[in-house]
Amino acid sequence: MAASLFYSVIVPTYNRMEELAELLPSLRLLDFPRDRFEVILSDDGSTDDTARLAEYFRGQTDLPLVYLRQENKGPGAARNSAMEKARGDFFIFIDSDVTVPRNWLKEIAAAVEKEQADAFGGPDTYRDSFPPLLKAINYSMTSFITTGGLRGKKGKKLAKFYPRSFNMGLSRTLWQKIGGFGSLRHGQDIEFSHRIIKSGARVIFVDGAPVYHKRRTNLKRFYKQVFNWGVARINLYKLDGGMLEPLHTLPALATLLTFLILLLAPFWPPAAFLAALGFMAATLMLIFSVFDSIRIYRSFAPALWLPLVMPAQIFGYGLGFIYNFIRRVILGKGEKTGFKKNYYK
Repeated sequence: MAASLFYSVIVPTYNRMEELAELLPSLRLLDFPRDRFEVILSDDGSTDDTARLAEYFRGQTDLPLVYLRQENKGPGAARNSAMEKARGDFFIFIDSDVTVPRNWLKEIAAAVEKEQADAFGGPDTYRDSFPPLLKAINYSMTSFITTGGLRGKKGKKLAKFYPRSFNMGLSRTLWQKIGGFGSLRHGQDIEFSHRIIKSGARVIFVDGAPVYHKRRTNLKRFYKQVFNWGVARINLYKLDGGMLEPLHTLPALATLLTFLILLLAPFWPPAAFLAALGFMAATLMLIFSVFDSIRIYRSFAPALWLPLVMPAQIFGYGLGFIYNFIRRVILGKGEKTGFKKNYYK
């Protein structure tokens, strides 16, 4: 792969103008030559003022922005449409609910060009200005003692690393080889990354290029999101068994075991003993997480949310996994998305 590549930063969006109003200024501040990248805002049929916001950034700023619009078909179709129109040698995907530091693209370009990479994934993290709930969600999603090890990343990991659509990319050449995103509503980035990995491509992790990820902004939205991820894992398994690793079943097993023990505890003394042991183990893990969170954020406020956020993540994912496992694997029914109506409310 030649040096001095041209990069296409692709952002799919649907009625997310408020998020874009934070993302686009951060992209405008990138410390990177303007003649070496473009930002493609791929609008999946928004009915808010996304088009007006894009027009402002195109006409009134130096951000090299391309605005595309299509009828509502989903984020995968929006990304695919952008790749068809993109000028880049290398495509980079981010989600609308992130912002980026000034050196983000510079770090990606340096790593990709130095290591001759075909694809990359990068981390997500938090801004100091995030409210306590978002910091607690960030902790629960990225800490190794919760599910950070399950997500896979550079260094210590418990599961295979899959680049995620909030911060990932691939070369035009590789895209031409493997094709675009599939039709899954959730988990499509994992399926896409799975094809990247199976192709034998050189995939790197760019640790120095994080995005600031706002995720869901209340506990209800977060629960719906992780429930849908549990549903998606079974959909991925039905496409290719290699996308379900034993560790992906742990939240579902923990959920089943918890409910079974609580159900039997009033009638069976051994279950009551196991319930007490489980409560003690969960309490110790939570205490450790609270102090670890305080160490990271230098604040007590995010830690106060962890007793709600961590169970919401584990049981939400576990229930989604169990629900779709029964539907698709046991009952043999078709693909299921999970929460759709009022998903963002």
